[in-house]
Amino acid sequence: EEEEAKLQNGGFLPCPAGGVLSGTALEEPLRSCRLRSEAERRGRAAAESPSPPRSPGGDADSRALAAALPPAPLGFTDVNLNSRNTYEVSRRRSAPEHLPHGGTAPAEPAPPPQEPAERARHRVGIAGAGSSFAEFFTRNFFAKRTKELKPPVQSAPGWKLFGKVPPRENLPKDSKIIQQEYEARTGRMYKPPPPSARRKNIEFEPLSTTALILEDRPANLPAKSVEEALRHRQEYDEMVAEAKKREIKEAHKRKKIMRERFKQEENIASAMVIWVNEILPNWEGMRATRRVRELWWQGLPPSVRGKVWSLAVGNELNITPELYEIFLSRAKERWKSFSETSSENDIEDAGASVADREASLELIKLDISRTFPSLYIFQKGGPYHDLLHSVLGAYTCYRPDVGYVQGMSFIAAVLILNLEEADAFIAFANLLNKPCQLAFFRVDHSMMLKYFAAFEVFFEENLPKLFLHFKSYSLTPDIYLIDWIFTLYSKSLPLDLACRVWDVFCRDGEEFLFRTGLGILRLYEDILLQMDFIHIAQFLTKLPEDITSEKLFSCIAAIQMQNSNKKWAQVFASLMKDNKEGDKNHSPAPKS
Repeated sequence: EEEEAKLQNGGFLPCPAGGVLSGTALEEPLRSCRLRSEAERRGRAAAESPSPPRSPGGDADSRALAAALPPAPLGFTDVNLNSRNTYEVSRRRSAPEHLPHGGTAPAEPAPPPQEPAERARHRVGIAGAGSSFAEFFTRNFFAKRTKELKPPVQSAPGWKLFGKVPPRENLPKDSKIIQQEYEARTGRMYKPPPPSARRKNIEFEPLSTTALILEDRPANLPAKSVEEALRHRQEYDEMVAEAKKREIKEAHKRKKIMRERFKQEENIASAMVIWVNEILPNWEGMRATRRVRELWWQGLPPSVRGKVWSLAVGNELNITPELYEIFLSRAKERWKSFSETSSENDIEDAGASVADREASLELIKLDISRTFPSLYIFQKGGPYHDLLHSVLGAYTCYRPDVGYVQGMSFIAAVLILNLEEADAFIAFANLLNKPCQLAFFRVDHSMMLKYFAAFEVFFEENLPKLFLHFKSYSLTPDIYLIDWIFTLYSKSLPLDLACRVWDVFCRDGEEFLFRTGLGILRLYEDILLQMDFIHIAQFLTKLPEDITSEKLFSCIAAIQMQNSNKKWAQVFASLMKDNKEGDKNHSPAPKS
């Protein structure tokens, strides 16, 4: 009965009803299982082997041995929840059986005596049934997963728009094979060009991809024919020649500009010595001499430009630096009052009022930000922003009848770049007091029309074709002259060129302003003759930036300011006289 119960329970004795697993079995499952299996095996061997009949004491001994053993647990007692014991089980299974604690393997035991086949099968079945549970749990819970080597996967086929592209099985063809197939298909034979035709030690190589035309085609394309290779070589040589000519021309141009600049700097250095040591100490006696006028025409050295401008403009208004401080403090008070008490309606009413031109102080802030924006020195935060604001504000308080007019900021900015603050204000106030500037800035329409009429007289005299072209489009001088005169060309021309125009303007007066306008028209006469009204107006409003002083002043020198042996002043005076006589003739007769 015991054997049958063991067979049903996997080779172990069943747990008694209501029994609980002993703590000894849970703590040392391996030792208990081992001892029990050895005792049972010995007991069965002793019972089955032929021996003399046992005495009743022998049964008592066997029962005592069985009682000494711990109670048998369920069939899974060889698996413990302790991971250390489980690892020990797997290790001992993989190692040779019955290893001693010393670690050395014992000598092989003698083969056991032969036993019947049924009994051997019976014992193997019991052992297999017992180990099957342990293998099941250890495999499911604690078995290691070894990485399996996957067979090499063939490269996936490529993709095209409407399906897969099968993977390439054949190796790419050699270029010679492709060439042979192409020649067999077309019936043409290819002869490589001679080595001399290929690129070798080219003296000038253009910095572009034009040289790619000489390269051979890729291996998967048909090679070039001899005619095609020669044609490509010829085209490449032409491109190289053109690029070389262009490069040489630009190099000569750069050298010419550098030579002119060095020459100009040398002339300025030598002229500065003459101005400082000879002319300025004897200004009144030498300013009208021919030598000084020629030096003046060539341009003033920047180091003496401000001083010469101040002397040439003069100070007819007798303004002193102290007077400038007075009007500056008044302007600051006006700014403070505007910022504290003014509203938008007050500003509009004040701006519309002709009597109070000092209200134009607010307009200065808007115009300063647009003064020489490329220099970034007059805008808010720039080094000359407050200085320009002070000069313009003081002038609006000094001349409330004129106030601030758009364009004044450019004139004041040029003076600030060449003079100190008080000297710039004195030159600015006296410059705007000249008849021409006063007529424009006070917007005296009758006087402005006289200046335009005098300009047209010399325009027709010097540039008759362009004059008729402008007349055909009804293009009057006010469209382009107002901007030039208001800013004294400082907005329309580059700053260094505008300063040279100012040099001669301080020498010759208002006449040179209109002569400069005619010089600009002469310089671009061929271009303007091909334009219509809109394009002419746009072109003259924004002149090209590459204009040079040599070209402009050569055109200005070619302008003759004489008409019927009359100079500018005489022509303008005759126009003023005719205007006065016309006013008398059109005046109503007195009542009798």
